[in-house]
Amino acid sequence: MTESLPTGALVGVGMSGGVDSSVAALLLKEAGVNLVGVTAIMTREESKCCSPDDVIKARLVADQLGFEHHLVDVIDPFRDAIMDDFQREYLRGRTPSPCVRCNAVIKFGAMYRKIAGLGVTHIATGHYATLSRGGDASVDLRRGREAGKEQSYFLSGLSQEQLRLTVLPLGNMTKAEVVAIAHEHGLATRASRESQDLCFVPDNNHGRWIDERLAAYAACAAGPGDIVDTEGRVLGRHRGIHHYTVGQRRGLGIAAGHPVYVVCVDAERNRLVVGMRDEVLCGEMVVDDLSWTDGEAPAREFRAAVQIRYNHAAARAVIRVGDGEARVVFDQPQFAVTPGQWAAFYEGDRALGGGWIGGDE
Repeated sequence: MTESLPTGALVGVGMSGGVDSSVAALLLKEAGVNLVGVTAIMTREESKCCSPDDVIKARLVADQLGFEHHLVDVIDPFRDAIMDDFQREYLRGRTPSPCVRCNAVIKFGAMYRKIAGLGVTHIATGHYATLSRGGDASVDLRRGREAGKEQSYFLSGLSQEQLRLTVLPLGNMTKAEVVAIAHEHGLATRASRESQDLCFVPDNNHGRWIDERLAAYAACAAGPGDIVDTEGRVLGRHRGIHHYTVGQRRGLGIAAGHPVYVVCVDAERNRLVVGMRDEVLCGEMVVDDLSWTDGEAPAREFRAAVQIRYNHAAARAVIRVGDGEARVVFDQPQFAVTPGQWAAFYEGDRALGGGWIGGDE
C-alpha cells in the first residue's frame, strides 16, 4: 500500500466524516505515512456530505490519530461542474453520473490543486478499489476485493497522472473488516451512516431537487408533457422529463394493462416514450469524451467488458475507437443503455477507462 510512496511524500487523506475514509487514514498512519486530513466543502446547501457534523467527525478522527486537518473550499467548481451539469443533463433528457465526474474534476482536480500548496504530494481516499504500480511508474486501476462494494467504476475516468498520485488503502478489504477496525480503535466515525452516491440531493429525489432549484433561480423547464408508446399513441402525462430515466418502470402513473418501461426521454418533444421490456434492450451504443487510464486506447478495436452503470454486471463487447468517440457492440443486448451515464471498460479486473454514453440530443 505504501511501499511505492517516495521518501518525503505527504498524503492528503480525503475525510468525509464517514467510516471508510477514517479507517483509510488510520491504516496509513499505522504504516508510518506522513498525513494531513482534508475535508472538501462542496456546497453550503443541505447535503449528505460536508455538513457541520461531518466536519466535526473528520476533525475528531484527525485529532485522535494525531495529524493536521484542513478544510478546502471547492464550492464554486463543484456547483459549476457537478450540480449545474447534473441539472442540465436531466433537462436534456439524459441521466448523469455525477460521482464519476466529481472524482476526476473535483477531488483529484480542483481539490488537489488547492492542497498542493500545503506540500501534499498524494491523495488517499476510502474507495474500495486497488492500484498496481509498474516499474515504469505506470499505475493500473483494478477492482476491489469485495464485489458488492468495489468502486473502481467511479474512478475509471481518472487520468494516468491522477492515478499516480492516488493511494487506496481499502481496496483489498471488505466493508465488514473496515467497520470492525473502526470499532476496535474507537474511531469517532465508527457508527457513521453508509456513504451515499448522490450527496447533494439529501432525500434522493433528484426530480424534486431540480424543481426546487428551478423555482429558486426563476428558471423554467418544459413542464408536463405526453407519455406515448413506441407507435406514438398517447397513454398519459408526465410531470417533467427530469423526473424520469431510461428503464424506469415505477412512478409513471399510467395503466397500460401490462408493465411498461421508459424507452426514451425525448427532450426535444418533451415526452416520454414507453414500451415493453424487450424494447429497452440495446445491442450497441456510442460513447464520447473518452478517458483512458493509460493515456490512450489499447487499440483501435478491442474486446472488453463494459459496465454501463454502477450496479451493472459488465457485459462483453467489441469497442471500435474513432475520433473522439467509440462504438460499443455488445455480445448480448443490454437493458437500459442510458444516455448521460458513464461506461467503464475492463480487461479482467483492470479498468481501461471509459466514456459518456451518447444519445439523441
